[in-house]
This record gives sequence, structure tokens and C-alpha cells, in this order.
Amino acid sequence: MIKRIPIAALKVGMYISDLNNDWIPHNTQRKKGVIKREETIEKIRRMGVQYVYIDVEKGLDSQDAETAQEVDRRNEQALQNAGEQRPGIKHKVALTEEIVIAQRIHSQAQGLVGSFMNNVKMGAAIDIAPIHQLADELQNSVLRNPNALSCLGRIREKDNYLLEHSVNLSVLMSLFGNYRHLPAEVLHQTVVGALLHDLGKILTPDDILHKPGRLTAEEFEVMKLHARHSRDILASTEGIGEIAVITAAQHHEKLDGSGYPEGLKGEEITEYGRMVAITDVYDAITSDRVYHKGMTPSQGLKKLLEWSGDHLDPELVKQFIRCIGLYPVGSLVLLESGRLGVVVETNEQDQRLPVVRVMYHTRFRLPITVETIDLSRAGNQDRIVRAVDPENYKLDVRKFLA
Repeated sequence: MIKRIPIAALKVGMYISDLNNDWIPHNTQRKKGVIKREETIEKIRRMGVQYVYIDVEKGLDSQDAETAQEVDRRNEQALQNAGEQRPGIKHKVALTEEIVIAQRIHSQAQGLVGSFMNNVKMGAAIDIAPIHQLADELQNSVLRNPNALSCLGRIREKDNYLLEHSVNLSVLMSLFGNYRHLPAEVLHQTVVGALLHDLGKILTPDDILHKPGRLTAEEFEVMKLHARHSRDILASTEGIGEIAVITAAQHHEKLDGSGYPEGLKGEEITEYGRMVAITDVYDAITSDRVYHKGMTPSQGLKKLLEWSGDHLDPELVKQFIRCIGLYPVGSLVLLESGRLGVVVETNEQDQRLPVVRVMYHTRFRLPITVETIDLSRAGNQDRIVRAVDPENYKLDVRKFLA
């Protein structure tokens, strides 16, 4: 049986089944095994881990433990509570129309961010104007129909993570900032900061940046320097605003001071830093990596709630969930009819009734004719039972998103 315990209850002889630290970028530490030394416990504590999961059938139990099922039930209830209905961004353009524009913007964004990074690395002249123009186009697409870029953000390749993550983060920050009614110029700067937040990785040695195996403690310290490098490069770039610099600099800071590069705590982290920390963690943990299988969107949202308070701002996490919905674009959901559908459009009036694209029937265990269904339409009696993991049905939801 898998149980969760506070780090203070972790003892030699316990078997760790999950370090529960997926918020740590480039997290390639071995996550399972028996604790044999006190030094290992101290190392885990220094990571900023507050709770770990143990397998009591393979190691010692704890009186401070609660079952993983209990934790999941509480997180599910918190997710439902956080998703209380609030109006979102109203769609001004149909998804089928905006997806064409969004595909151009998404492709252009990856190319431009990659070119910008390469120019910085080569010491070439830097022109920030195209980045500002891209940020405006991206925001305009989100305002017309946020689902278009959200769909494209779920169609990703793990070998192109760095560029796709930068673009996806800027989309999430645009969604989040619009939802929170940030002033136009402030929102623009946070999007620019998100686009360029990983710029400092151009100074990280390739053998560390692209290492498929576990990073050593020394290698991880080198990797962590990228946030400081991003800040310094942007701060010295003409035409970059202060908020954009802060957004990039603080994307790995955590409320309890366990983040980096400055180890800021609580209110020492700006509003924009706390926002981008949430979006960065969410996109990272729901992405497939060379060394990491991404969580489903719903699993990712539950983890944000679980890590709230210690690492992430609890109120901002709840707002982020309301912003992207109980069933974010790309979620695979089980309907009462037994059909499976991938969410392609959220519903700004009722998060429980998105537009889904059905493609599989669980009762017959067979693919069915692909059909797009608006669950909010009058006369449609089908409803979502729960979000499910595509792995359980050997489905690739990316095929049905665009």
C-alpha cells in the first residue's frame, strides 16, 4: 500500500515510492528505493520536499501516514472547489478559424525564440522588436479564442522541449494574465518574460542540459544557474522592461525559500514571479521528457494544489485552475455514455461542459467514429464522469487536437 508522510516522519528502513518533487526542473534523481542512511533523508529535506510517498509493503510504516487514495480524494475535492464557475475569456472567433492563425504564430514563435537564443549565444546583435511583436500576436490570438494555442500546446515532441516549453509558458501566462485583468503593458511584459525565461540555458553546458540520465549534485547546481543567467542577459538587453526581467528571473522561486536563484520567500517573490512559478511547474510536469513521462492535465492540477502553501501561492493556484478549467484542453475524459473524448474547447460559462472530440468506447473497447460534441448544447444529455489517463487505453490524444 502506498501512503504519504511528512518529511519529518521519514526514517531509515522506509521504502520511497515517489519523492513527490516533480516541481524540480530536470528532476532526474532516482525516486524509488529503501532509505539506508540518515544522510539520504537530509539530502531529500534540502531539496525542499515536504511530503514523500512510501510503500509500506516494502518498508517500514508510519503512524503519521495517510493513504495515497485519501490524498487523491482530498486533492480531487480541492480541484472541484477551485473550479467553481467564474466567467473566463469569451470566444470571439470559432476554433476552426483561429487554429489556422494559431498554427502560424506557434511555429513562428518557436523559430523566433530559437533564433534569439542562438544570436545571444553567438554574440550577434540582438533585435528585441520581433519578440515584442510576437507577444502581441500571441495575446491577440488568446483573446480571439484561447483554445487554439492551448490545443497546439498539447501537441508537443519531447525532443524539442526547450522551445515548446517557452512558447507554452507564454500562452499560459497570457491566459492567466488576461483572467486576472492585468494592465495591458504589464501583461505584455510577463508574456515576453515567459517567452525568454529559459534564455540562460544557452550558457549551460550541453552535456548537462541534454543529459538523459540522472544529474549529479554538482551538475544540478550548474543547471540551476540558468535562472540567474536569464535575468542577467535580459537585464542588459535594451528594450526589455523590468517586469519581463523579473518574470524570467523568478520562475523557479518557491514560497518556502527552497527555490532559486535567490531563495526568495513569501512576499519577497513578486506577483508575476508567483504566477510564472505556477505556470512553469504545470507545463513542466504535464510534458513528456526524455527522462519523464508527463502527467495528465488533471493530475497536474491536483499536484499544484498539493504543493500549494509550501511552494506555490494557494490563492493564485486556485485562480489558475479557474482560468484553464477543471478539464483543460488536452484532457481525456470519460463520458456517462462510456465514450472517451479529448477536450478541445473549454466552456467559459460552465467548466463541466466543454467541447470534446470522442473517438473510443470503453464498453466495447473499440475506436468509434470521431465526432466533436458540445456538451453544453441543449438536448445533449451526455456528461463527464471523470478525467482519465490516455495510457490506460493506449491512446495518443495529440492526434485528435488539431
